[in-house]
Parts: sequence; structure tokens; C-alpha cells
Amino acid sequence: MRAAAVQLEATTETDRNLASAERLTRAAAADGAELVVLPERLDIRGGTSDYLAGAEPLDGRPVTWARELARELGIDLVAGSLAERREGRERVSNTSVHVGPDGEIRAVYRKIHMFDVEVGGVEYRESDSSEPAGEIVMSEAAIGVPLGLTICYDLRFPELYRILALRGARIVTVPANFTRVTGEAHWEVLLRARAIENQVFVIAPGQGHRDGPEGDSYGNSMIVDPWGEVLARAPADGERFIAADLDLARQDEIREKLPSLANRVEAAYEWPEGVTA
Repeated sequence: MRAAAVQLEATTETDRNLASAERLTRAAAADGAELVVLPERLDIRGGTSDYLAGAEPLDGRPVTWARELARELGIDLVAGSLAERREGRERVSNTSVHVGPDGEIRAVYRKIHMFDVEVGGVEYRESDSSEPAGEIVMSEAAIGVPLGLTICYDLRFPELYRILALRGARIVTVPANFTRVTGEAHWEVLLRARAIENQVFVIAPGQGHRDGPEGDSYGNSMIVDPWGEVLARAPADGERFIAADLDLARQDEIREKLPSLANRVEAAYEWPEGVTA
């Protein structure tokens, strides 16, 4: 199975962002990609007010665009993440949408972990604009390959990835907008760790660096195999796609010869007394 990750340098201009994403998605499909994954903040990349003002429902412009493009190209398309407006809610959702080759929505994942941190002297408060979700979501690519959906900061919570693996995920998507500071320190090691410990392929498209306070992103989109090998990697800057062939037979071999998932001892895993699970 050939997969691609699209790296953007998105702005607050949705039309511009979708046009760039479409150009690169078409190029990836022409290169043979059957699965294309777009980055976090695909539609709008800005500040709290931008997400609150620009969010659209699932039947709005960005998801409609993704559905039409996937149908035309005959590919599985993961619209990395979008600002989703939901009726009756003050805040938006940071939402990933998997669309099948028929243009139908196969799965919707709303980001669980909010990026409320201080990094390099800059405070980020994702929860000011977005509300956290609580549902772990699996999907399935057209050829029957189970797909686990995650977004960016989720990467730091290994419980999520282990649950996806135990539910059968063979590929996990990690659309991201990692900061430069955290990206330089942790991006590659976390992606490879999640791939190795769960014996999954990890497809992680990122946002590239651009000028401005909301643009200090790490880029370095990656595709990692279940052995932890980086199959493809983009630089920090620029809009482009990367692609790799996912060898599912090799994944089977790794899981058979080093059966760490099968060797789990569930009875031994108990939360320490007084610690909330």
C-alpha cells in the first residue's frame, strides 16, 4: 500500500490552504498514493479568534472539498484536522475526517488532548478555542487495512496508541502542527517510539515553518514503519508531499518474530493505589 503525507504552510486563508492541499494531494495520487494524509490545521492556521470565527460544520466547505477530491481521485483521504463548528457549542472541535474513495465519510475523530502548555517562553492554550473530546476512533482504508486516528499533541499519550493497536490498527495517522522547540527535541523520537512499541506504520504530516507568531512550526513530516525506520521525511520548510510503500507483509513478520503485543501480561498491569487511571 502506497501512502503519502502532505506538508503545508497554511495560513488563516482557507481557500488558499485548500488549493495548496489539493495541488499536493493530486501530485501524491499521481505518484501512486492510495492513502493521503493532510496535516493538522489544514483549513485555518492562526490564533484562538481565527478558529472561533472560521470554523465550519462537517457539511461545510472543507469537508465537502475533501469528499469531492477523494471521490475524484479514488483515494482514502484523511483531512488531517479542521476547525469544526458543532451546533450548541461555544468552542469548536479540532477534528480529523477520514474520507473513502467513494467520497463518503468513514470516520470522524475529535482531538482528545488539548495543547495547553508553555514552550520556549510562549504559552499555548488550545482549550481557549477547542473543546477536548473523549472518544478513541478507528477506521478502515478501502483495501481493508485498519486505521487509527490521532492528532498532534495526542502523540505524548501512549495509552491512546496502545488501545488503537489492540483494536487492530496497522496504520496510525498523526497530522500535526508541532512547534519548532518541541519538534527539534521530541518529534522524531516520539513518532518512532509509537511505531515500535505498537508495531504500526505511523503517517505524520506536519505544518512547515513560516514567519509570524503562529508559524514557528517544525515541519519534518514523516512516515515511519513498525521497526522504527523512517521511510520518508520532509525538511522543516516548504509545502510538499512525501510518500512510501507500506510493506504489510513485513509488518506481519515483525509481529510474528517479535510478538510484543501478543506477549502483554494484562493481569500484571494495575494502576498504583491512590493514582487515578
